[in-house]
Amino acid sequence: MLAYAARRLMLLPISLFLVALVTFVVLRLTGNPVDIFLDVTSTPEQVAALTEKLHLDEPIPIQFLIFLRDLAQGDFGLSLQFNEPALSTVFQRLGGTLQLAGTGLLLAIVLGVILGLVCAVWRDRLADLAISSVAVAGQSMPSFWLGILLIQLFALKLGWLPTSGAGGWRHMILPAVTLATFLLPNIVLITRASVLEMSGEQFVIAARAKGLSRLRVLLTHVLPVSLNPLLSFLGIQIGTLMGGSIITETIFAWPGVGRLMLTSISNRDVPVVEAGVLVIAVGIVLTNLAVDLLQMLIDPRIRRH
Repeated sequence: MLAYAARRLMLLPISLFLVALVTFVVLRLTGNPVDIFLDVTSTPEQVAALTEKLHLDEPIPIQFLIFLRDLAQGDFGLSLQFNEPALSTVFQRLGGTLQLAGTGLLLAIVLGVILGLVCAVWRDRLADLAISSVAVAGQSMPSFWLGILLIQLFALKLGWLPTSGAGGWRHMILPAVTLATFLLPNIVLITRASVLEMSGEQFVIAARAKGLSRLRVLLTHVLPVSLNPLLSFLGIQIGTLMGGSIITETIFAWPGVGRLMLTSISNRDVPVVEAGVLVIAVGIVLTNLAVDLLQMLIDPRIRRH
């Protein structure tokens, strides 16, 4: 397992290089940040100074080599909005994003697994039909629309929760619920299908023949084996969760990396965008590695391969 993790980590620089290349090319193709960041009252001296500061007076290949050199040193330059190191600006908002994404993911997993188990235990009954129908409908529900509805109901009409911003635990409820809906419907359906599939296996039949209770068989024999498809799904959907975090942070004015990235893209704050994309890429790669290692711990059959 350690050798596998080491091999995956050795591939990390290649992944980051490809992400850096795509980010660099896209940002250069979408316009000159100097023209967008400076207003119409800027002087030619200001334009020349900012152009030189961002190395935009150099040929594109030279700009990319300079970018890679600075990247190797962890230097993304100064933020054009905040006039401070871009990487520090991203790290200041990273805690808010991790808090929101972690809470939303935990909420989606706990509710999804519980509801999926309910559907599997009471298969084809009223509870299964109701939960499965809502889950299927939830797959096509835009989360930004749900977020707006939650604000209107619980914040504006009932006044139970704040509309936006960060603070106490009450500020976390609406954004976390909105973000959880990105994954919750799929987790319910995957858990249901996996538990039903495992319930007919020989080891489950043998456990029941030994006289073990249905609940014990479900929790100690069926559920652990059924988690592999769920873990695989979560590993694939980490990027989707980060995309949902950007939308959710924007709706609820949550001070995280997603909202910072959206503002930086609008303002053409190239250093912050580059730093944010690389930090998110590292997080996605490491999370996928953690999911793979967890699957190897749960299922020895994967470890042997």
